[in-house]
Amino acid sequence: MKLFGIQLNRRTFIRWKIYVDRARMYIGYISFVMIAFMFLNDFKDETIRTFLDENKMITYPVMMVVFMVFSLILGRLDTKLGLRKEEMRNAASENPVTMEILQNIKEIKAKLNDES
Repeated sequence: MKLFGIQLNRRTFIRWKIYVDRARMYIGYISFVMIAFMFLNDFKDETIRTFLDENKMITYPVMMVVFMVFSLILGRLDTKLGLRKEEMRNAASENPVTMEILQNIKEIKAKLNDES
């Protein structure tokens, strides 16, 4: 089936899903910056608000750097604890294609060991 000259099939939808998944990372960066600005604009205390308004060219970049450093620390902690590695291991064990490849490798190893 075609729509606007684009072949609509399973591969097309999978390709689009990959595009959306990749775009989520960049949208996350944009959200990160927006949250930082919202955080700074949410102060109601008059003295803090006045200080932020009078020194936007200093406080906003400084807060962005602070958020970036905080993010780097969180990322490093995540790496040190191995959370991402474990997450990937769990995702791979649930993936039928990965498990099929693993099974094939085990069969090849067994055949090689039998021949030796």
